[in-house]
Amino acid sequence: MSLGGVPAGMSYRPSDAFEDRSEAGHRLGEALAGRDTGADLVLAIPRGGLPVGRAVADALGLPLDVAVASKIGAPGNPELAIGAVASDGSVWIDEEAVDALGVDREYVEREREREARAAREKADRYRTDEPPTVSGRTVIVVDDGAATGSTAIAAVRLLRARGADRIVVALPVAPPETVEELERVADEVVSLLTPASFGAVGRFYRRFDQVSDEEAIAYLREGDGR
Repeated sequence: MSLGGVPAGMSYRPSDAFEDRSEAGHRLGEALAGRDTGADLVLAIPRGGLPVGRAVADALGLPLDVAVASKIGAPGNPELAIGAVASDGSVWIDEEAVDALGVDREYVEREREREARAAREKADRYRTDEPPTVSGRTVIVVDDGAATGSTAIAAVRLLRARGADRIVVALPVAPPETVEELERVADEVVSLLTPASFGAVGRFYRRFDQVSDEEAIAYLREGDGR
């Protein structure tokens, strides 16, 4: 589902770009505030999702936490996602990509184990308390955008395993085919921009600097008084 900006299938214009992640989060929060999501909690995907998630959580008056998942990259091209694994070991594999690239199954399993450890370590680094209860609750999963959607899919699967009642994925930008893929696993998908010509998430931001762990943790703690 697209909410303003570039409708599905339309061309992208530079004027549609977000200034930075915080501005994207403010716009996304405004869009979600006008909808009856009934959400109880906002969960951001670190690290880039935390500036967006902070603005969304503030707009909706909801607590913010993290949904941690690590991307499984293709051999020789780690930026090309062939799947993702969440901090509890829940995994999503893009079988079409694996087959098309001829990726060895031993490689997939080896990377799954490695990225599961990375996700667990990241979750421990970002969170000092137990993860929030999601069982029976409505949660909004936020990131700074999605190209393949692999990380968001793994996060949704993690939340399903933890008993979430309803899951809304909210993104500043994602291509139409990724929105469709996410709609197969989430209860609702909201994307401000859904341009047919995509390329990469950073293309839709005027400033898209790397977010450090320290910066991400600071966004997470802004609303809890720590």
